[in-house]
Amino acid sequence: MNENQKIKVLFRQRSMEMGGVEKVILSMLNGLKKDKFDMTLCLNINQGELRNEIPYHVRKVYIGEGREDLSKNKLIQKIQLVKRKLKLEKAVKNPKIADAVLKDQFDVEIAPTYATFSAVLHSSNKNSKKIGWFHSDITLPKLQPLVPEILKQIPQFDYFIFGSQQTKDILIETYPNLKIPENQVIRNAIPIEELKKKSLEFKPDFPQKPIFVSVGRLHSRKGFHKLMNAHSQLLKDGFDHHIYVIGDGEEMANLKKQAQELGVLSSFELLGSLLNPYPYVKNADFFILPSESESWPLIIADSLILQKPIISTNVGGIPEMIEHDKTGSLINYETEEMYDAMKKFMTEPEYVEKIQKNLSDIEKQFDNQQIFDAVENIILKLVKK
Repeated sequence: MNENQKIKVLFRQRSMEMGGVEKVILSMLNGLKKDKFDMTLCLNINQGELRNEIPYHVRKVYIGEGREDLSKNKLIQKIQLVKRKLKLEKAVKNPKIADAVLKDQFDVEIAPTYATFSAVLHSSNKNSKKIGWFHSDITLPKLQPLVPEILKQIPQFDYFIFGSQQTKDILIETYPNLKIPENQVIRNAIPIEELKKKSLEFKPDFPQKPIFVSVGRLHSRKGFHKLMNAHSQLLKDGFDHHIYVIGDGEEMANLKKQAQELGVLSSFELLGSLLNPYPYVKNADFFILPSESESWPLIIADSLILQKPIISTNVGGIPEMIEHDKTGSLINYETEEMYDAMKKFMTEPEYVEKIQKNLSDIEKQFDNQQIFDAVENIILKLVKK
């Protein structure tokens, strides 16, 4: 390859709904040098709050239209969704469907999550180098139906990136005989200055009481049902406070029903997905993450940078980010522990002040350029092989 010629890099992704992997993709598209890399993002469906956040120098293509662009007529929309589903199912088996929208050959193809491992590995371009990116705990119960296929796919990549040290360690401990390609742990990049700027865009109108904020997709493994139970019990025990949950997902209806049954609809507010949740994080008293599993969640890094006292379950790469009782509080995935930690934050101001003091220079913990350089070096090394 000519030294002055740009390296063609393809990222594959399902869609651009608000989420951690989607933000990792955006950070890479923004952070990798545009004078070195000619980048393309191929979406299965052009859908999600972040679909218009793609940098101008990155080409975006997609196989299917997003819900945002479908007919408002319910009957027509249903037909469109069926057609889209059939097209995507065909695309899984036939890479030429993606080729028709890509209209190019790439030096490197990247699967930012296990959901796109197959799309990258079954690419019709047999000469491209393939990179897999893994952010999940391989022992997560809901992942088990997919694990056999994931274990077959991992050795097929030319290079493998882990989103946290814990993600890598658990995979090796659980499957010690798995042949993992050359690999590296690379944590997620944080756009620090952009984050700070966004956090000042508006000031939410909070009630005059302790405010907890949480951000995440509304999936059962995110633990919002347990957080709501802890919230309800705290209110019954006389500890008045308010919780805002920012995010959308399949558990929305169940959580609304639970809130109604517990009588906390007005104090446990489900705000849905917001393009900019940071003013809520900045202006709240506390941040809480009640997840059953995580890898290296960007929202924890975001909250640390905004110097917010955090309660989080001790899962995934979070202990690599938070030092217990110094820069936050780590708990087990239990309602009782959520209750105790929230009560402590509300009733022990000295404890919270100590955490806030320790967060004053937390930014030093995050070095974005080191992250981008690491990914760049991996790509350059693969292309030279």
